[in-house]
Amino acid sequence: MQRFALIGAGFIGSVHARNLAENPDVDFALVYDVDQERAQTLAQTHGARAAQDLDEVFNPEHIDAVFIASSTNTHAENLRRAADAGIAALVEKPIDMDLAQARETVDYVERSGIRAMVNFNRRFDRDHAQLKHLVDAGELGPLSLLQLTSRGPALPPLEYLKVSGGQMRDQTVHFFDLARWIFGADPEEVFVAGSALTDPRVAEIGDVDTSAATLVFGTGALAQIDSVRHTGYGYDERIEALGADGMAESGRMRSGNVTLFHGAQSRTDGLHANWFERVQPTYAASLGGFVDALERGVDVPVSLRDGLKAQAIAEAATTSLSSGRSERINYGF
Repeated sequence: MQRFALIGAGFIGSVHARNLAENPDVDFALVYDVDQERAQTLAQTHGARAAQDLDEVFNPEHIDAVFIASSTNTHAENLRRAADAGIAALVEKPIDMDLAQARETVDYVERSGIRAMVNFNRRFDRDHAQLKHLVDAGELGPLSLLQLTSRGPALPPLEYLKVSGGQMRDQTVHFFDLARWIFGADPEEVFVAGSALTDPRVAEIGDVDTSAATLVFGTGALAQIDSVRHTGYGYDERIEALGADGMAESGRMRSGNVTLFHGAQSRTDGLHANWFERVQPTYAASLGGFVDALERGVDVPVSLRDGLKAQAIAEAATTSLSSGRSERINYGF
């Protein structure tokens, strides 16, 4: 049993709290949040205890691992505290909004020797993982083109977008990670075109809500990612991999699988209403992968270096949006 503490009792913290409480290999011990009342409520819901301060959280006598789901600006500091305490850490992306600071944090954590993982949960989607397995097994032959779609049903609040870091860092970064994971290689260049089509205020804050990114790999193979903040038909996420010998698709997921045939017409279930409905199972699966690595004493499924690489792609992509040119990706290590 891994004794866990959770930092952060907001929306995503509440998702992780439920998964921690339901995982049979986890002893869900503590919840900490700067809002003590919120921490207390979440802890009581799941049979844990609210920590009074972070000293309780980072106490290796009572805690084996920490799940960092606090505000983005605290991720790096909490990772460093976990490293100092010798406690394993699972952290939401990004490690830090500043890539240079994120690199320094990763170096610091790696020197400590703790196991630390970035929560790129979409790698744990059942269908995406099966597509990855087919690629690795050589079923498609050498990959030539990967197409990924990320289309959300509703534009997030403008106040959120102002602090999100932009579409490349906030939304598309998950698919940059999926692309390099599926290819098993790091892209060398990225070109992005984007527009603000849903709300002109998005452009006023220097962001886009509709974009197409092209990643170029060393072999000449390509990955294309279209990202949209607003659709009129639900949440749409899918991947198509094309190789010399075949094609595999992790298709869009409907909210149900019943089709009504009536006369000359048919009616099927539509897509999930929002992103969370679509990806919710991946959070428990990601936690399970991390806990399994701790139990077996092996490397975590998604390293901090994986997180850095996806972030480096997002930085180059953000630059490309402004420059209008293809940009080399500087991984910095």
